[in-house]
Amino acid sequence: MKDSELQIDRSCHVLYSKPCKKEILAKITLHYPEVEREVVWEQVQLRYAELLSKWRTDLGGKKNFHNGVGGTYDCIAIMCFYDVCRDVVTFREMEEIEENLILPSFRKLRFVDINKPFWKKLMHMAFLRAKAGCDKWHDYEMTVAPYEKNKPIYYEFAACPAAEFAKRFGFTDIMPALCNVDYASMELLHAKLVRTTTCVDGCRCDYTICGDKDPYVKEHPEYRDENGYRRNKECFYR
Repeated sequence: MKDSELQIDRSCHVLYSKPCKKEILAKITLHYPEVEREVVWEQVQLRYAELLSKWRTDLGGKKNFHNGVGGTYDCIAIMCFYDVCRDVVTFREMEEIEENLILPSFRKLRFVDINKPFWKKLMHMAFLRAKAGCDKWHDYEMTVAPYEKNKPIYYEFAACPAAEFAKRFGFTDIMPALCNVDYASMELLHAKLVRTTTCVDGCRCDYTICGDKDPYVKEHPEYRDENGYRRNKECFYR
């Protein structure tokens, strides 16, 4: 089956990215003999087309910044891969797929240091631009708190399409592998993410972000919960 055959609506451009396909194929190669790989890949594609046809194809594709490499439709493809290959793929391998998609862009920004006021302010402005994009596409419901010089940056999602997809089709168990990359991405910017809940198991996904030298980090130590989520002890900032 050709990738173009999976496009639900040619005007929507809802295909997963080429890097996502590459990562999924690499895991299939790792776990299946050569004679089975093409069949497994076709099963993943069919599952993607089937579930997406029952869900949303209105998220704008590449025109929506949330649907680039590692974006919403990549997450859906990864969950479909998990559905087909869950008997062989590990939780850590699922984390690796998302990390390999998301982190390269952040590694290019290693010169950014959120401990410095200039970069912290710039990051807040970037989140405001992201909110404008969310408002345009009506996908992620995003709220960004006003900037305060001596406090962490705070924003939250009250709705997340990837979480909605996972809950609808029964993939909530693997969502931690996709969400945990938020922590790793911030660490590449000399920042720390403090999170207590997500849209999968709560009413919001909260992001409190500060420099990695900020005393605030020690007040909210990180742990992994029983489902595999990276989390922090309760935050009373907002």
